[in-house]
Amino acid sequence: MIADLIRRVWERAGDRCEYCQWPSAFHPAPFQIDHIIARQHGGKTELENLALACVHCNRFKGPNVAGPDPDTREIVRLFHPRRDSWADHFVWEGPELKARTQIGRVTIAVLVINDPEVVAVRRALQDEGVFLEVATRTDRRFPALLFW
Repeated sequence: MIADLIRRVWERAGDRCEYCQWPSAFHPAPFQIDHIIARQHGGKTELENLALACVHCNRFKGPNVAGPDPDTREIVRLFHPRRDSWADHFVWEGPELKARTQIGRVTIAVLVINDPEVVAVRRALQDEGVFLEVATRTDRRFPALLFW
């Protein structure tokens, strides 16, 4: 991928994982460029098919575009950062990410977003006053949290 394309992905994402919204400044490992639709499934290396992802989310997402709903076992597509509004599908409740929709529920489950170790880190940052819930921004593309 060319440097300009990578820069544009980072800028559009605001230096946050586009799945869990974790800021890159608070993650020990470098973030990765994810193909939303994997190349092996015909996805192209172009801006509209790329998302910034933390190592945790990208590792669990892999080439997946769908997964089983933990409640119904129905196969449901994952959250798509280019087509979906993050705030329509997710909401923060303390250090845990909760689903507003079936797509949100499946994405949280497949990407293991509420892994107990990750939640513990979020809780510790919350206790330090670094991770704070706030009202959702009006453009609804970004989550209801702030990091200082």
